[in-house]
Amino acid sequence: MEIEGSAGGGAVPWALIAGLGTDEQIGGSGFCTQARQQKFALRACGLAIGIRDRVEISYARQDFDLDEIIPGESIAVDVAGLKVRLLGDAVFDQDRWYPQISLGMQYKKNRDFDFVPALLGASDDTGLDIYLAATKVYLAGPFSRTWLLNATIRSTNANQFGILGFGGDLESGRSLNAELSAAVFLSDEFVAGVEFRQKPDNLGSFGEDDYWDLFGAWFPDKRFSVTAAYTDLGRIAMMPSQHGWYLSLQGSF
Repeated sequence: MEIEGSAGGGAVPWALIAGLGTDEQIGGSGFCTQARQQKFALRACGLAIGIRDRVEISYARQDFDLDEIIPGESIAVDVAGLKVRLLGDAVFDQDRWYPQISLGMQYKKNRDFDFVPALLGASDDTGLDIYLAATKVYLAGPFSRTWLLNATIRSTNANQFGILGFGGDLESGRSLNAELSAAVFLSDEFVAGVEFRQKPDNLGSFGEDDYWDLFGAWFPDKRFSVTAAYTDLGRIAMMPSQHGWYLSLQGSF
């Protein structure tokens, strides 16, 4: 699951619906993620419910630790999500060329807007991201491995995923941003992959860079996984070149 609570990679929502439920069942997933860069740390935990492999409802809480910059302070963001599968099945439609396609939205509320985001020039404490995700799984892909490819287009005005508020003095409206994921099953238990996510650049005080990561995931059981990654968020506020690692634990039912 991604840090905003939707089923997907660490930072990119996929078209897949959370949980292990079939089209006649209800399933779900829960996660907790810890990420650490040079000057900041992010903790995120959440839960997503999948209904008949068609609808996903999710919630995540993010806490962005500013302790190295402002001791004892942090920024909290609540994210409520909804996703609907529109077309296709990424796993079972192997004989069809088109991917699974889902439409999703994430309502975000910054609980500490007046503390840092407003001072940096952000214009709002809430935002609504709308995205369209396409995911295709190739069970017999190159090198006789299973591959997953995902492309997401997101309409948003969030600064640093919403951690620094929404909109700004450079741009208060929405922009379209591309998000990409690719992963390969090295074995039944191990997956390696890469993600890329464009981000808006709304604040005149500090430029915002795009995000990317390299990740590896271990699935000792279909109901549990551990993911580790090297991440690069670029500049965050006045701090350039913020890169580091994250570790995520996920359970599904």
